[in-house]
Amino acid sequence: MALLRSSGCSRGSLFLLVLAVACLLQRAQVKKPVRCPATCSCTKESIICVGSPGVPRIIPSDISSLSLVNGTFSEIKDRMFAHLPCLQLLFIEGNKIETISRNSFRGLRDLTHLSLANNNIKALPRDIFSDLDSLIELDLRGNKFECDCKAKWLFLWLKMTNSTVSDVLCIGPAEYQDKKLNDVTSFDYECTTTDFVVHQILPYQSVSVDTFNSKNDVYVAIAQPSMENCMVLEWDHIEMNFRSYDNITGQSIVGCKAILIDDQVFVVVAQLFGGSHIYKYDESWTKFVKFQDIEVSRISKPNDIELFQIDSEKFFVIADSSKAGLSTVYKWNNKGFYSYQSLHEWFRDTDAEFVDIDGKSHLILSSRSQVPIILQWNKNSKKFVPHSEIPNMEDVLAVKSFRMQNSLYITLTRFIGDSRVMKWNSKQFVEIQALPSRGAMTLQPFSFKNNHYLALGSDYTFSQIYQWDNEKNLFRIFKEIYVQAPRSFTAVSTDRRDFFFASSFKGNTQIFEHIIVDLSL
Repeated sequence: MALLRSSGCSRGSLFLLVLAVACLLQRAQVKKPVRCPATCSCTKESIICVGSPGVPRIIPSDISSLSLVNGTFSEIKDRMFAHLPCLQLLFIEGNKIETISRNSFRGLRDLTHLSLANNNIKALPRDIFSDLDSLIELDLRGNKFECDCKAKWLFLWLKMTNSTVSDVLCIGPAEYQDKKLNDVTSFDYECTTTDFVVHQILPYQSVSVDTFNSKNDVYVAIAQPSMENCMVLEWDHIEMNFRSYDNITGQSIVGCKAILIDDQVFVVVAQLFGGSHIYKYDESWTKFVKFQDIEVSRISKPNDIELFQIDSEKFFVIADSSKAGLSTVYKWNNKGFYSYQSLHEWFRDTDAEFVDIDGKSHLILSSRSQVPIILQWNKNSKKFVPHSEIPNMEDVLAVKSFRMQNSLYITLTRFIGDSRVMKWNSKQFVEIQALPSRGAMTLQPFSFKNNHYLALGSDYTFSQIYQWDNEKNLFRIFKEIYVQAPRSFTAVSTDRRDFFFASSFKGNTQIFEHIIVDLSL
């Protein structure tokens, strides 16, 4: 006895036969699935595999119903029923099914009733029912689902389908135990996370990256001291990558900083040798041409360029790290940039950071020879004057500022010892977190889509990306990336896509894309 036909076969029929599905899966010759034609005469209404030697090696493709009840198999594989295109009723009940492949029911477009009742199913793969165009009834009773991110798609599908579906009960998480999946409030927060993936690798070394927008296009300027270039890249909207746009040559270029004034684009090019210069984009030449020189007597060993604006006036400051040079503020006078104020003589400054503190303009200068100092803009003299210090923070390479939830924070990068995250408390900066940072040359804050990060680069180990934890109010390690001798991290956004550039003093410059990951997939 191999085949039993029954005109009255239904889900409620009591079968005393134990169905061994292995005979169906292993012996049946799976043919290429074909849609049951309109003229198909599905005469066989029910087939039961009884596990006897007489079971046919080929299951008739024109059967309309199949019952696999009270068996022992635990998996439904891809396209298991693809050779049965006329199936209308499929009952797989009372087995030990734990795993169901995404394409298990592929091709069953005439299936009207499907039962997976009383198995061990905890999750269903996304869009498993997408081919079941004719589905009228789905029975999932007797399974306990994990109502976590993997069930998000099912939660949404239940709200949209016209099929009649039995209640889907949850076994977890704890807050949803023994509740219906329909009663879950939301998956939006729990089911998305972020990641950084390599988008593009630039086959050259670099020490700094700056980004600017001009005429609805996005550009980056990359300082390449070993190649003696300031490479300007443009975002290609068609190829969806960054391509070469222009190249400013020089001698040991350590910084390129763009300044936009009205419709003009300038780039400050800081060099270790041959003096520093300012270039201007020339429309007629479609390239950057030298605009003016910067006094060698003032800027001897530039280490950082910081752009800022006070009362609609444009400034930039170059931090000079030599004993012979002077950190100098330059101001735009509608014809060019001229030296406006010298700062912090003889202290070998490594970084300058402009920051608004309680509505007042400040500069923070870091130095290898003393603690960072804070200078405040004096509205009467229109100059920066000493204001305060950040105590107990010697040997700081760089200071960067950022804001979260209307609060002001700074990061302080240290090559030896712990780097620091500090918060302004209306009177001073106070430490909120120390980050182990042996060998660190950069600690860069940046934000994408309300996600706040710190990128900590190290010469001795993997660089680390930290993410702000809103519950613990501190940064936690999020991801490690490998960058040889990282010198800067720069956030760049374009075409609704977010990237950050990781410059490398000894290896390739890498571009990582910030992506949103849907954990329900």
